[in-house]
Amino acid sequence: MLWLAYTHRGVTHPEPHGRSISLACVALVLGLVPRAAAQIVVEGEAPRDDDVAFSFVPFEVPAGTVEIEVRHATLDAENILDWGLLDPDGGFRGWGGGNTEPAIVGVEAASRSYRAGPIAAGTWRVVIGEAKIVETPARYRVEIELRTAPTLAVDPDRSAYAPVPALAVGARWYAGDFHVHSRESGDAQPTLDAIARFARERGLDFVLLSDHNTDSHVELIVRAQARHPALLFIPGVEYTTYAGHANGIGVTRYVDHLLGVDGATIHDAVAAIHAQGGLFSINHPRLDLGDRCIGCAWGHDVPAERVDAIEIATGGWSQSASLFTPRVLTLWNELEATGAHVAALGGSDDHRAGTGTGSFDSPIGDPLTMVYAEALSVDAIVRGVRAGRTVVRLQGPADPMLELSAGGAMIGDVVEGPRLTLRARATGGAGSSLRFVRNGTVVEVVAIDADPFEAELAIEAPYGDAEDRWRAEIADGRTLRTITSHLYVRPQPGEPPDAGPPPAPAEPGCSCRAHEGGSTRAWHAAVLLAFVVAPWRRAQGA
Repeated sequence: MLWLAYTHRGVTHPEPHGRSISLACVALVLGLVPRAAAQIVVEGEAPRDDDVAFSFVPFEVPAGTVEIEVRHATLDAENILDWGLLDPDGGFRGWGGGNTEPAIVGVEAASRSYRAGPIAAGTWRVVIGEAKIVETPARYRVEIELRTAPTLAVDPDRSAYAPVPALAVGARWYAGDFHVHSRESGDAQPTLDAIARFARERGLDFVLLSDHNTDSHVELIVRAQARHPALLFIPGVEYTTYAGHANGIGVTRYVDHLLGVDGATIHDAVAAIHAQGGLFSINHPRLDLGDRCIGCAWGHDVPAERVDAIEIATGGWSQSASLFTPRVLTLWNELEATGAHVAALGGSDDHRAGTGTGSFDSPIGDPLTMVYAEALSVDAIVRGVRAGRTVVRLQGPADPMLELSAGGAMIGDVVEGPRLTLRARATGGAGSSLRFVRNGTVVEVVAIDADPFEAELAIEAPYGDAEDRWRAEIADGRTLRTITSHLYVRPQPGEPPDAGPPPAPAEPGCSCRAHEGGSTRAWHAAVLLAFVVAPWRRAQGA
């Protein structure tokens, strides 16, 4: 084995494609190296830049190389750096994020979070993501080993992705979780088999695989699906940036997350997700714990009409949703007040296939999202969400089911007045309260005294330019249990009659402001929770 050691402590000036550390000296030497294993050792400093949070370590790969191993270390305990790899064409070869083990990429095999494939000769780049820099300069060490013989065994579970036929046919409500991580996320542990077993134990029909900034898990779906024909694996990605996380629902190819590099923007990412026929859904947008949960709160400016869905509950109500969901409902209403139609989703953000034992661990299915779809297939579930036909059961399968309709229309539909009758149907909610909510304000509360239970509300279409948004909720005291997406009522022409001041919200014991915006007490509790949950969230990556 030939060892090439090179220490570099200077950083070149920013370039249009990002910042890179010069290894010209190493490249020159490597060009003279015979085709045997070689190792490059680099010690460098990641610059702090508020505009571009990524640096690069370029290195030369000679012809005949069949495997690359990258070992990396952050040399300052207070700093957090993420890691990835690009090939000579700028092609994505993997994003390990905070993976602590080495990254290995070969012709026929790769380590988790990375992709196998041809090893082209030329300039490759290690990507360094500056997740959190407290001590400057942010020092790191990278060791790169180039091999002419592979060391990593081929994974027989990997194959090219292809959609499977529907697992079930028939229009009905299907139960699933839109935020589940496998071991292809560097901060997660479970295999797809472990995910499937636990999800089916809880009665789920589908899960969305939302691994961080990679598509390596997509190669595992076909064979895992064959082993678990009762649970649908939906491909996806948790598009994870340092200013917010979002799901690409139904996408099968990597979406560039290196914002600021080569001019990449969040708008490009949304367009890339939509170009794959996927849905763009904002994850845990009000989980604002600062550096204790890096990038978890939503800070990007994306037009509301480009947002397909929003995660109104991350984790079950008892774990964390009770603190953050009220504030997310406010954001949801703000998005829809622009005229956008945004479906409500729930996701557990499970990283352990239900084996977590901490107070705030939320297993797959907490919360549970119901989707009304024509079949149990990827395309049908995506279409159901796009149509707004979703209901979120905030704590999971034990929570009641709730449906909202108006004549032959259901949630997600747009209906016309001038007069309509809303009909809500609850199952499993006896002893709780049913709420009719108009534009974020509770206007009618009915005690649920039977199972199943139905209630009706006569309404009028609004006047003016804006449609009304109606949803239904079930609450047990101050505990929200179930929330539907909206049914939209188109405005009627003309001017409204002079009917005097509007009635006060009809919600006994709980003001509308507290319900939608989150009470002061809840917000104080959320701040306190930041210090309790912090290690869990950093470990899980959210």
